[in-house]
Amino acid sequence: MNKKTLLIILIFFTAFSLFGQSSSADDRYEIKLAVIGPGDELYFWWGHIGLLIKDSRTGSERFYDWGIFSFDNENFFVNFAFGRLIYTCGSSPSEWNFLHYLNTNRDITLYTLDLPPEKKEEILRYAEWNIQPENKDYFYHHFDDNCATRIRDILDMALNGQFSERYGEMPGRYTFRQHVRRHTWFNPFCDWMLCFLMGKGIDRPVTVWEEMFLPAEIGNRADEFYYTAPDGSQKKLVSKIEVLNRAVKRPIVLDVPRRQWPRELAAGCLIALIFALLLFYKEKKKPAAVCWALGQGILGFFFGFMGLILFFMTFFTNHDYTYNNINVLFVNPLLLAALPFGIGFVRQKTPEARRKREILIKALWTYVFAFGLISILINALPSMRQQNWVDLALIMPPAAVLSLITFKGQLHKPVSDSQADKQSRRR
Repeated sequence: MNKKTLLIILIFFTAFSLFGQSSSADDRYEIKLAVIGPGDELYFWWGHIGLLIKDSRTGSERFYDWGIFSFDNENFFVNFAFGRLIYTCGSSPSEWNFLHYLNTNRDITLYTLDLPPEKKEEILRYAEWNIQPENKDYFYHHFDDNCATRIRDILDMALNGQFSERYGEMPGRYTFRQHVRRHTWFNPFCDWMLCFLMGKGIDRPVTVWEEMFLPAEIGNRADEFYYTAPDGSQKKLVSKIEVLNRAVKRPIVLDVPRRQWPRELAAGCLIALIFALLLFYKEKKKPAAVCWALGQGILGFFFGFMGLILFFMTFFTNHDYTYNNINVLFVNPLLLAALPFGIGFVRQKTPEARRKREILIKALWTYVFAFGLISILINALPSMRQQNWVDLALIMPPAAVLSLITFKGQLHKPVSDSQADKQSRRR
């Protein structure tokens, strides 16, 4: 082999080696979706998601998070009440975050993204731009703009719109309400309260794209997704899945939402039975009359207070998922009057005065029962349908008992004619 040939070979291998090093250096970033399972607090029940970006040159690994908020923020609770909750984007060392999630017993699953180097750099540039002081804050919306939807949109940007093209019109599995209840089923009160406050807007059919307001849905869809690479080939978006932690003794997230109305109906019938028994003994026993009057007052105050919250959120806030809520027809601040009516009944001394209070109580619960029936008729119209059967199941049985039965009892022991004559002579 002559020197000229040897020189050409050396030049070729040197160029090849440099090209390989350059290509490897260009692909310096590793990006993963970090999907975090539900936590203990109510606002963590739907899980969390962030972007994990590792720089192979420096070895640094940072967690980019679009779900940061603080109760210490100025006017936090006022802003929350009026639907102006401000969330922030930030970044921090990944080990800090994972240690916190491990200590709070939450699932941690990582999805490694197989993207071209230039797309990884684009994601990094956008994430860095997003954490700048002038860009980091945004108005949070539970379904439309949260930590998950922000990352969903970043994926779509990196995939040149292929993500939204695939899932933007694909029918989803459930409505927003059903997805909410997949995560709240284990807590009867919160499950009922959240669904009571949210209107018919969350009962419409949604797309797979919209379902990705949930972090776990993004992980599932990313794992099944194939995209068209610049060279025309089909590539799987996720190259590796790592499970760093599985939560222990935590309520599961249901794959299929349960029907919860039987539970509420059982509770409503139990309350109705108690009031029916109190009404039966009310004629004979003073404690039964007191328990009946004050019991319906407490029940009315509870529903009236919930109705007050619903009325406020529906008409005075930016919580648009509470709008157009037919529950406000039969559960509203008017029910707060049940408590003073009940107290007034107990305090009255004469049968006539007590009977007037009874009429007011009956009229109030008749209103609740009648407008509950109207809401059932409204639900027969497809355009007005709202999944509020759990609300009706809880309130309609006691409302029926308290409104459809005429009260004739007396709270205090009646005075006989002879006793009345004796009292008159004493005067």
